[in-house]
Amino acid sequence: MRGDEPTRGPYEIAANGLRGRVALVTGAGRRRGIGTAICRVLAEKGADVFFTCWSAYDDEILPDDRDRPQALLQELRGAGVRAEAIELDLALPDSPEQLLDAAKERLGPPSILVNNAAHSTRDGFEELDAATLDAHYAVNLRATALLSVGFARRFEGGAGRIINLTSGQSLGPMPGELAYVATKGAIEAFTQTLAAEVGHKGITVNAVNPGPTDTGWMPEGLKRELSSKFPAGRVGQPEDAAKIVAFLAGEESAWITGQVIHSEGGFLRS
Repeated sequence: MRGDEPTRGPYEIAANGLRGRVALVTGAGRRRGIGTAICRVLAEKGADVFFTCWSAYDDEILPDDRDRPQALLQELRGAGVRAEAIELDLALPDSPEQLLDAAKERLGPPSILVNNAAHSTRDGFEELDAATLDAHYAVNLRATALLSVGFARRFEGGAGRIINLTSGQSLGPMPGELAYVATKGAIEAFTQTLAAEVGHKGITVNAVNPGPTDTGWMPEGLKRELSSKFPAGRVGQPEDAAKIVAFLAGEESAWITGQVIHSEGGFLRS
């Protein structure tokens, strides 16, 4: 290294193709969440990041993680990109338009949309009812669909990216999660058809299935059980999913659209 070359951190070294672009990421309220990891990697590549969180839901899952959204916001800003966040209940019908308005006002119109936020509770055929279905539908499908079409309608040109998160519902059953699989499975079909509709605007639409991922909720016993089903001997980490999302957000993926990418590390379902 030449003596006059400044020391550069990991964010600066990786910042390239996404510099100056605005990324909107939903569901980044947890310390070890996939949404948090996605925000970090997009910032590493130079994107300005606007993310959502909803503490009323996250606190029920991980009550010791309440300061995370503000900490993530400061971390991203410290990495040299612009970053903003909003506390928003995506289950409300007007939330998608409010979110797109807020992102444009505070950072500029986004060219990358990552639909990561999800609602998930256990049910099964003995427990499933209308309220459970509606709660999953509102966040997992309706918010994703309305954000995606709102993003596409507002998009003014260039390289647009819509990236949805799903969970491999087309690959096999997930007993005890009927409402979740029904709504997440619908995202796969939605992804393929939306890609065909908005391609002429320069927007690609893809989905990522990260497989079983340790985001802080996974008990050690379950983690050991699942690890034996991965050739690498470990479960997925949030960073594994985030790297695929960042690839799909970049120029290298311009010829990929309408795809569901099963990035599961060889997970053996049988």
